[in-house]
Amino acid sequence: MKVLIVGSYNVWSIEKIYFKHLTELGVEVEIFAAQNYFTEKYNCSILSKIAFKLGVVDYYKQINQQLIELVSKGNFDFIWIFKGMEIYPQTLQRIKKYNVHLVNYNPDNPFIFSGKGSGNRNVTDSIDLYDFYFTYNLEVKKEIEGRLQKPVYWLPFGFEVSEAEYQNSLKAKEVLKVCFVGNPDENRVQLIKAIAAAGFEVDVYGHGWHKVLQGKNITCFDAVYLPQVYSILRKYRVQLNPLRPHNKLSHGMRTFEVPSVGGIMLTEDTPEHRIFFEEGKDIFLYTDINSCISQIEMLLNLNKNIAYDIRLEARKKSLSQGYDYKSRSISVKKIFEKHCVFDLKEGTSTLKSIL
Repeated sequence: MKVLIVGSYNVWSIEKIYFKHLTELGVEVEIFAAQNYFTEKYNCSILSKIAFKLGVVDYYKQINQQLIELVSKGNFDFIWIFKGMEIYPQTLQRIKKYNVHLVNYNPDNPFIFSGKGSGNRNVTDSIDLYDFYFTYNLEVKKEIEGRLQKPVYWLPFGFEVSEAEYQNSLKAKEVLKVCFVGNPDENRVQLIKAIAAAGFEVDVYGHGWHKVLQGKNITCFDAVYLPQVYSILRKYRVQLNPLRPHNKLSHGMRTFEVPSVGGIMLTEDTPEHRIFFEEGKDIFLYTDINSCISQIEMLLNLNKNIAYDIRLEARKKSLSQGYDYKSRSISVKKIFEKHCVFDLKEGTSTLKSIL
């Protein structure tokens, strides 16, 4: 089985994580870094940005030409496209001629764009061209199935924390404050202001917080990256996880990252959070600002031993239920195998839908 992942080659990207684990599982995988190519060209100068926006230069066209050429020579079984902002629908139609399965995984909602990087017309116009989908969001799964009558597999986010990284996170002394790690949006700004106004100290980490958030009880820090972020997620008594507007019934990437290092997560009450964790035991939920503040007060006043037990339960649940990306990758491999019948004698693979 041979898979081409189309997306990002950044160390922190989900596609790089799946590349790693699928390779370990014996799958032949390549990455076509469409997102990196676009970012490098677009961000190289102000003139390059202006030229792209005015239509003088089309970086997408260059990316699509390279992708078509790669697929034509690569003998791939699956083309797994992450989000797909850089890929034209016409390109997908051409790729189909090479006897491959087109697969999509969107770590955002393909129907609701909450920022400039969450989607574009290429995403929406290509939805009906894929053979099957992965989505982290059960509501999105239901909507795609209802619209297109195509196979959609639930693939939640996960965590990628080694034992060494976890052990290192334990060295940090507990901080009796509220923390949020992520970038600002209007809802997050208003929530953190309300928490600070209620008298609780809040530390926020991310890009641009100092421009939009200042005041008593609020301290803004620059963004933190792997592996330092694990200590941040672990050490605070309350790790806040407000969701983006398109995830209000779902979950986000921090949903598994925080408990995986024994962090005490306070997040929005959604059906999916209740599927993954147990309220009051390994996760804490809120429905509005008032309930969020009540939960913060309770958590900050917890006996240290009780807080420690919560941390252990969160870590235990993350491991025992297979919320790590290696386990997710095993699931992905099985789903690919459902769509691919192997000729073991010849050592080749022939595509065949079995659904």
